[in-house]
Amino acid sequence: MSAERKPVLDLDVSAARKDFPALHQEVHGKPLVYLDNAATTQKPTAVIDAIDRFYRLDCSNVHRGVHELSERATKAFEEARTSVKRFINARTEREIVFVRGTTEAINLVANSYGRSHLKAGDEILISALEHHSNIVPWQLLSDQVGTRLVAAPINDDAELMLEEFERRLGPNTALVAVAHVSNALGTVMPVQEIVRMAHDRNVPVLIDGAQAVSHLRVDVRELGCDFYAFSGHKVFGPTGIGILYGREDLLDRMPPYQGGGDMIRSVTFEKTTYNELPYKFEAGTPHIAGAIGLGAALDYLSRLGIDHVTDYERGLLAYGTELLESIRGLRLIGTAREKAAVLSFVLEGIHPHDVGTVLDRLGIAVRTGHHCAQPVMARFGVPATTRASLAFYNTKAELDALADGIRQVQQWFKL
Repeated sequence: MSAERKPVLDLDVSAARKDFPALHQEVHGKPLVYLDNAATTQKPTAVIDAIDRFYRLDCSNVHRGVHELSERATKAFEEARTSVKRFINARTEREIVFVRGTTEAINLVANSYGRSHLKAGDEILISALEHHSNIVPWQLLSDQVGTRLVAAPINDDAELMLEEFERRLGPNTALVAVAHVSNALGTVMPVQEIVRMAHDRNVPVLIDGAQAVSHLRVDVRELGCDFYAFSGHKVFGPTGIGILYGREDLLDRMPPYQGGGDMIRSVTFEKTTYNELPYKFEAGTPHIAGAIGLGAALDYLSRLGIDHVTDYERGLLAYGTELLESIRGLRLIGTAREKAAVLSFVLEGIHPHDVGTVLDRLGIAVRTGHHCAQPVMARFGVPATTRASLAFYNTKAELDALADGIRQVQQWFKL
């Protein structure tokens, strides 16, 4: 994260932690230190209560129902869509499509926009920092259509080499798809500049925002992107729900991704006419409780103030970076100047899986492995890293516990 802005000190972390029941438990007889937020975040009582209320009192299918429960469920479901629109500053609810998560959102664009607008020889430009979910769908499209996937390189600090990226924006580039924030290393990508470069060449841009929405203010109109995707469970909401934002004019020209109920206006054996946006892309019974929970999560985060969260996490990241850099034999992977709250590292002579296992016995939850970003690991010559990923409810004391835990790991292996 940039150090240029002055910090905002209005976030009451102690009070916020009380909103998250899962944080107040012991694991293996130790107080839980939860540092696996890039994999999934914990859920506040506001989200848990919203889901509980739906299943206890309002449980019904949405749309078309004339009875009270269906009307209440539909109202809550569509209010959640409005919460998403407001949170990312979309122009209209028609641009907000409920999906299962970032992965399905990218697959929707690949299959609907990609198969109807791209042709053999067209290139899809991504970065070398991408999650597998922003690589594999484009490879599948290449197999089906004959497009070509091109990856722009990163430097030793895990920053996108912007000049190299622009050099790869050629006459055959038909789509750009990049992460807003790297899940493996925390690099914040220069997405606004990427969008400008692409649009100068009339190339649309999809942004994978899975790791951004819980850390940074996201304004899709300010970014100027054509598509933006994120997952509910990364932003303190439920699993199994996510969002595809798409510019209305683009979504309007795209064919449905799946067929079934609710995405239709009329059906005969001879012809089907499709529903209006966004329902054209929401076949079948949706994850109603998930959408309601996601809306509650975004409203909760809005009440806290995303700028407060950003600045608090910036300080937390700086503190954690200094702590880990002081540990002999530890090497941070990913030292970009602009970072979200991710500390990815390797310990000399100890496999990351062993690090994670020992830390777990100390009550410290981290993620180990390639983080669904194997090309990133290959770029830095490591099979895996240990990743501590932070949220606004984490504290300096928990980072102290992490540093102490790492030293205990080293003692355990006598290094």
